[in-house]
Amino acid sequence: MRTQVAIVGGGPAGLLLSHLLHRQGIDSVVLESRDRAYVEQRQRAGMLEQGTTDVLRDSGVGERLDREGLVHHGLELRFGGAGHRVALTELTGRTVTVYAQTEIVKDLVARRLEDGGDVRFEAKVVAIDPAAPSVTYEQGGKTYTLECDYIAGCDGFHGVSRPAVPDTRTFSREYPFAWLGVLADVPPSTDELIYAHHERGFALHSLRSPKVSRLYLQVAPDEDLGAWPDERIWSELAARFATGDGWELREGPITDRSITPMRSFVAEPMRHDRLFLAGDAAHIVPPTGAKGLNLAVSDVTLLAEALTERYASGSETLLDGYSASCLRRVWRAEHFSYWMTTLLHADPGADDFARRLQRSHLDYVVSSPAASASLAENYVGLPLAH
Repeated sequence: MRTQVAIVGGGPAGLLLSHLLHRQGIDSVVLESRDRAYVEQRQRAGMLEQGTTDVLRDSGVGERLDREGLVHHGLELRFGGAGHRVALTELTGRTVTVYAQTEIVKDLVARRLEDGGDVRFEAKVVAIDPAAPSVTYEQGGKTYTLECDYIAGCDGFHGVSRPAVPDTRTFSREYPFAWLGVLADVPPSTDELIYAHHERGFALHSLRSPKVSRLYLQVAPDEDLGAWPDERIWSELAARFATGDGWELREGPITDRSITPMRSFVAEPMRHDRLFLAGDAAHIVPPTGAKGLNLAVSDVTLLAEALTERYASGSETLLDGYSASCLRRVWRAEHFSYWMTTLLHADPGADDFARRLQRSHLDYVVSSPAASASLAENYVGLPLAH
């Protein structure tokens, strides 16, 4: 079997890349180890930068996004019992949109299949040859080899693509806390996201739809999920979001819960021979800055442009610059995510001096137009490099 581009991983990065290539007349095969139902139900990020929504919309898969996505013009930093709004659009001229990754994946899968795309679920990749290039995978009890011109490794942090890049240099940081995230069938208690700093720990009130709320609590990395019944979760959320103006948190049935560790990670370079890494296969950010999915979209947008140039003109200039171009944006997002994380979370190892510095920094961010503008500029996302 042969194709032009073999794509390892059928998450949003791999599916979007396949879609973008198809629009340029470039053939691809997507190999995903899980079944379709699993891929379409994975709970992940839900905050999209304007650059991400522009890519989806311009490529023809933004119809449901435009219909159901929740456009936000600001966010709230809450600490000391009071809320402080950061006017994102007023400060930057750009917006962010709440639209769950699960819905993006559903849209992309449906579009690829509608367009006759080759998306192979339950196809486990077992070997990658970046030089030949080829991908060996198992499906239905048989082993196959897919030959290609280029390989895109979009199979996440635990996938097989990154280990296929020799002499990778990695940078990482583990954080002394995790997030307990829940989905609840209850209308959100806010119109814009609330990032709450509290001595008991960080909390985030996000949204999934006008009827579904997504909420997070800072917990220990080794926290036992079984120790958090619904009553305790709602009580802790209420305590961390509490204000002096009578604001109340709505409660409802919790339909999903999980604990997510917090880490920062970057692998360099993002290319070896004919293999290109994209998304979580190359970098991980703590979710505080809402950058993970947006970085993946940025990566594959650049890769699609580079491959389009290669097949249109024979030039490999953009392919040769792919890793450096991506990493400039990755490191900016890594720093912003680290900054948001350390600004808002309660560090269990911090002393009184460090805690007072943290509070002073929060006061400065919400009182200084320059500091607020810097947060807003990074949050809505820097323009995509081309």
